[in-house]
Amino acid sequence: MADSSNPPTPVSRDSSFGYFSAPFDRFARDEQDMSGAFTLFDTMETFFDSRLDLLQRKLQKHSDRLKKRTEETFKLRDISSDQLAENFDREVKNFKLKVQTRMTRLSASWQSAKVVRTREKVSFFLGVMTLLLSALLFGLAPQWIHVVYTVIAAVLLPLRAYTYKKRAFHYFLFDLCYYITIVNFIYIWIFPNSAALFVACYCMSHGSLASAVITWRNSLVFHDSDKVTSLFVHIYAPLTFTVIRHFYPGAHDRFPALQELPYLNPYKALLLSSVIYIVWQGLYWKFVLVDRRAKIASGQRTTSFSFLLNDKRGVIGRSLSSVPPQFRELAFMTGQLVYGILTEIPAVFLLYDSPRWSGGFLVLIFGVSVWNGGGFYIEVFGRKFERELEAMRKELAEATSRSGRSSPNSGLSLPGSDDESSPLGQAATLPTEPGNKQD
Repeated sequence: MADSSNPPTPVSRDSSFGYFSAPFDRFARDEQDMSGAFTLFDTMETFFDSRLDLLQRKLQKHSDRLKKRTEETFKLRDISSDQLAENFDREVKNFKLKVQTRMTRLSASWQSAKVVRTREKVSFFLGVMTLLLSALLFGLAPQWIHVVYTVIAAVLLPLRAYTYKKRAFHYFLFDLCYYITIVNFIYIWIFPNSAALFVACYCMSHGSLASAVITWRNSLVFHDSDKVTSLFVHIYAPLTFTVIRHFYPGAHDRFPALQELPYLNPYKALLLSSVIYIVWQGLYWKFVLVDRRAKIASGQRTTSFSFLLNDKRGVIGRSLSSVPPQFRELAFMTGQLVYGILTEIPAVFLLYDSPRWSGGFLVLIFGVSVWNGGGFYIEVFGRKFERELEAMRKELAEATSRSGRSSPNSGLSLPGSDDESSPLGQAATLPTEPGNKQD
């Protein structure tokens, strides 16, 4: 056995011998086979094939990853499209529900302008029947006018006191109009023979009370008990004293003071009414402007003075704002006195002696209230209906805009697009009613 530590000596083949040395025959054949198998080309091919195979596996792995990512992306897109379609359907359903709700509200609001609530229908019925009854009594039995005046006041004034107390408006009950109303009843039922009291009641009823229909914009709105009460306070007093002076049959028997007043001394009449006014103004200043000053200043209570002072759009409010604060109350009281005297001038110089002018004066005052009432029904209810339409149009446009943004290529135009082919796009551009304008 040969020593493996010493490599065998290479033996060259000699063609003359025709054989190999026996111990190295196997090695010689292996060496011959190896030298014939591993050429340079085979070596290079083996080197590059391994690397190409590695690169191919990497490319295949990357391709599989891209394919998987693509499939996931398309799957997400499909899910996203389904979600968008579902959201769009939900938006459409919500939009239809909102439109239906808005139309229901609009219909209810419009119906409330035509068929009012039970309380307002009762007020409407009583207001119309009172007007009819007053007209019939004026023509058929004028001697009952002062009775109707008293009965209606006995119903409406306590209701006014109750409602104003609940709303913390009861300081308005100290105003001049309620004071004159009480003085009128004192004359009618307690002192009908007092000439001075009759003159004061007649002048103030045709002056401050009647002119308040114009100043305070009283309106004949039958279904509103508050407006009916205000109009009653200001217009029924001049009606009653006009009837007593010119149309009451046998007035001297029921009201003896008229026997002393065939004619009216204008200056004495203005003086008497001014005295009655000063008495009221002193009481008002003491019990309201002084004793309740803290509540009024804190805003807990509202008076006609504070109301007019805060009304910056009115002439009186702007005039009072220009007066120094310490003189505003005095200026207001003085202004009311001057206003009362000026409004009484037609009564003392013209109305007391002429039944025709007195009737024309009542028609004028009543006509102003009817005009104001017509404006209330048309303007207030009309504007309310218009605001409802405008709000519905804006909500319609907003819902259409939201639906357009969430639509998955559904054909609806996006906000700002000129495409009006879709029904929602056309609805979003509906014109307002002719002649309507926004507030």
